[in-house]
Amino acid sequence: MASSEAITGVYEACLYVPDLVAADRFYAGVLGLRRLPGLSDRGLAYRLNTHSVLLILDPHHTRLPSDTVPSHGCDGQGHVAFAISSGQYDAWKSRLTAAGFEIEREARWSPGGRSIYVRDPAGNSVDLVEGQVWPA
Repeated sequence: MASSEAITGVYEACLYVPDLVAADRFYAGVLGLRRLPGLSDRGLAYRLNTHSVLLILDPHHTRLPSDTVPSHGCDGQGHVAFAISSGQYDAWKSRLTAAGFEIEREARWSPGGRSIYVRDPAGNSVDLVEGQVWPA
């Protein structure tokens, strides 16, 4: 494959939730993600950095035909992992527990990283990662 055809990153990732208000309280309120305009009753969009977006969508609406994107949706719990800055692990752990979210699991990874796992209001697994989880 030519280098001009290489995948350069994840542009957007999507989780599905039935309650957008509860999801917004978690993703904007607790995690502090910046919400973007434009999805109406289909869902919410959050800017993660200059090149990545997290979509939180209501599967009942996204399964309906649309003139902009193909219909999609899923049932069950999804997973997303967010990178956090070095040295911020304990602050994030405190922030999540202070907001009433139980730490489901903590993990240390062989490349030297560590993770905090919580569940969002819809039951999706949200992982906050400090350092490396996967080998380079």
